[in-house]
Amino acid sequence: MLVAGVSALIWGVRSAVAAAVFGAMATGIQVAAHRLSARSTNPRSPFPAGWLWGTALRLGGVVAIAVAVVANRQLFPPLPTALGYLGVLVPLLALELRSSR
Repeated sequence: MLVAGVSALIWGVRSAVAAAVFGAMATGIQVAAHRLSARSTNPRSPFPAGWLWGTALRLGGVVAIAVAVVANRQLFPPLPTALGYLGVLVPLLALELRSSR
């Protein structure tokens, strides 16, 4: 919600909606990726299957940004949409890395 609020101050309400939508999507993707990663722990494998699926989910979010921007640029302006996604995903990913140690 912080990213959406900042987007509203800088670019307006329409940008805040785009940032909030993709911020919520980033939260869902990160929760799913964390569950996949926690479910498949193989100590002998340097990259467990859950890590691969989590990375694919996060990359799918980036593709969803491109699709949304191309489909309706008025509703999903590029910069606020990308900042909504990355502004939520990156801190959550850092928290996941800190908690896994």
